[in-house]
Amino acid sequence: MRHKTTRKRGLLGAALAALMLGSGPAAWAVPVDLELALLVDVSGSVDDNEYNLQKQGYVNAFQDPTVQSLIASLPNGVAVTYIEWSGENQQEQLVPWTLLTDAASANAFAAAIASTTRAFSGLTAPGSAINYAAPLFSQNGFEGARWVIDVSGDGDANDGVNTQTARDAFLALTPVGEGSSIAINGLPIGGQFLQNWYQNNVVGGPGSFLVAASSFNDFENAVLRKIRREIGGGTVPEPTGVALLGLGLAGLAWRCRRRAA
Repeated sequence: MRHKTTRKRGLLGAALAALMLGSGPAAWAVPVDLELALLVDVSGSVDDNEYNLQKQGYVNAFQDPTVQSLIASLPNGVAVTYIEWSGENQQEQLVPWTLLTDAASANAFAAAIASTTRAFSGLTAPGSAINYAAPLFSQNGFEGARWVIDVSGDGDANDGVNTQTARDAFLALTPVGEGSSIAINGLPIGGQFLQNWYQNNVVGGPGSFLVAASSFNDFENAVLRKIRREIGGGTVPEPTGVALLGLGLAGLAWRCRRRAA
């Protein structure tokens, strides 16, 4: 009897050990310095030319020598994913979580973005996009010191869940063993009205920030500055008075355009 009991206990212990190994991905996750989810607005107000300018901005940013140098300087690198979003139920992870450690991996990620095709062209639901991205951080096989959602778009919400509620829910997460710093950064493409809306509804968390593009023609420069700062912790220069005036005029034009759409 004792022999059978011992054998049963041994089998039970082995089964429990196997179960723990199979159900504990965090224990085997790859450590990284940053987990970055890029959430890109492809709603109907973004025409094909603007979409291409936006996507090419991300491609060029990860091909940028300064960005690649910043990535290479990190002890464990960056895990990043590219997601396009539009209406309440329109989100797609077009490029999966990818580990970037050097110029070669950054160039490969840029090429992966370039090879994607537009996923949607509907309404604008940034809150739903944030809700979509939030659980991906704990399911991606990486363990990051920082979690950052990066939202870019040309309009405020007209669909989906409340953006502030989604933002606050993500910022309230308390993941075990990772995500000691959780933030959402914003890149509004428009004028002062949209910039204020993003600041009040999207941006949040320790070290979070906003970089504005007055138009899609300015997007490439804005996204480059933003990604450099997210990866390297650099500063973004404050807009000059002339630039702020330009943002205000662009914002007025943007609001007229949205109303007409």
